[in-house]
Amino acid sequence: MRTLRDPDSGERLDDALVLRFDATASATGEDIVEFQCHGGRAVVDSMLRALASVEGLREALPGEFTRRAFENGRIDLTEAEGLADLIEAETESQRKAALALAEGGLSKQIGEWQERLLSLSAEAERAIDYDEDDAGIDPGLLSGVAELEAELRSWLERPRAEMLKDGVRVVVAGPPNAGKSSLLNAIAGQERAIVTDIPGTTRDHIEVPLALAGIPIVLTDTAGLRAAENAVEALGVARSKALIERADILLWLGDPGQTPTHERMLRVHSKADLGGLVAEGCIAISSVTGAGLAELLDRIAEVARTLLPDEGLLALNRRQAQHVAEAAEALAGDRSDIVLIAEGLRQARTAFDRLTGRAGVEDVLDALFGRFCLGK
Repeated sequence: MRTLRDPDSGERLDDALVLRFDATASATGEDIVEFQCHGGRAVVDSMLRALASVEGLREALPGEFTRRAFENGRIDLTEAEGLADLIEAETESQRKAALALAEGGLSKQIGEWQERLLSLSAEAERAIDYDEDDAGIDPGLLSGVAELEAELRSWLERPRAEMLKDGVRVVVAGPPNAGKSSLLNAIAGQERAIVTDIPGTTRDHIEVPLALAGIPIVLTDTAGLRAAENAVEALGVARSKALIERADILLWLGDPGQTPTHERMLRVHSKADLGGLVAEGCIAISSVTGAGLAELLDRIAEVARTLLPDEGLLALNRRQAQHVAEAAEALAGDRSDIVLIAEGLRQARTAFDRLTGRAGVEDVLDALFGRFCLGK
């Protein structure tokens, strides 16, 4: 515990806890001093002013502490990506996936792959140096390369992390006055879309990010599908058709006989409070009374789970998958010649170095660490 004073005036600023972290065991691998002050804005502002007056001190750039941890070998690039995702996590599933990455879950798996690669490379180099030309390639080496390639490809078949991070896109579509905007408002629990009995009220799409049973979704209301009466409405209809094609899950509120082709579609009979025959396979809902909404949300969550990584299962993002694919392709090369096998193993090791940030990643570092809050 220390009394902190302005270095120029000597004015008392706060009584705080001062902690010292020695290199190389600190978070960044450098010598660090941390001031645990009282959290009032005036206290923090006075501390920042006092520190700024000391020669050689400046505010850290966004992500600078994490970048220093990466550059000093305290974390690798996959752990840094996990930390960035953890800071941005808004749902329980996002938090768990990001935490697994930040705690080095993928790093451990990559380390295991790298150990196998090194062992296979050593065996290939030994064969080049010592085996006779007619001795043939060791079946154990061939099977080891094939097994590792198959394992990498199985990881590439897993659901990707982007959908977990960005949310499952759930698009509400149908003709004008089908109850699309009312349904969006009912699910969101607030008036996000204008609702009237005038056809064509919604001219552009409206997006609402939500957490549904811990699953991130982006609920999208679209313009009604019909022959547009003016250029503005025509643009909205065209955009609706594009959103339907890109939807992860489509909620169709129109005539069941006019449903568009979509792999994951839930047909909805809206305005159930007004009566009417419910077609087979449709979920009857009322945005006014709330009837059927719980069933619809359960069905959305059920379908959404099939698109996301299983809980506790590590998922690759686009960058990580690219380098894992490079390694798999390198291992899939010509296995009829030991020299070619050795070269494929070398290329796979290089791909893993790019994956962990040991080589060739300067183009992604600024973009990654720029996602962090100031000084994190």
